[in-house]
Amino acid sequence: MFNADNRPVIVITPLDLRQAKLPTAMRGFDKAAVTTLLEDASANFEEALRENERLRQEVARLEGALAQFRDLEGSIKTTLVSAQKLADDIRASAQEESARIVRDAEGKAQTLMLLTQTRIEEAQREVDALKMKRREAETQIEATISALQHTLEFVREQDLRDRSEKVLTHRPRLEAAS
Repeated sequence: MFNADNRPVIVITPLDLRQAKLPTAMRGFDKAAVTTLLEDASANFEEALRENERLRQEVARLEGALAQFRDLEGSIKTTLVSAQKLADDIRASAQEESARIVRDAEGKAQTLMLLTQTRIEEAQREVDALKMKRREAETQIEATISALQHTLEFVREQDLRDRSEKVLTHRPRLEAAS
């Protein structure tokens, strides 16, 4: 194994520290103190290795959770994009539908206005025709009244003439009887 600087790494295990047999030298260290130090270092080293393994497992678990969260984030982003697109599509569809409804309503209103205008014009023509008929009827009635008045006057004049002639014819007879 090599480290980041490409130097060989010596791997020492806690067992290596416990079973280490160091040569003795004259003026060397106290054997009991070295053994105690090696035992303590071995225990601490073993504890560090356990902690290191626990942390590796924790990192692996967290990396797995992070991957799940990233997947979930991707799904949420996809869902949000889809929801936004759907909302935009619904909005556009609603705007198109409302525009179509307005156009239809305006067309119907225009048709109704034209129909109403036509009916008004027809009613006005009927009113004008009725007024014309009324004037004709009034004129005919006035002509009939005038004709009847002339006839009545003629008849009265005739009656007066007839009476005048009868009165004249009776006079001479009265004269003859006297």
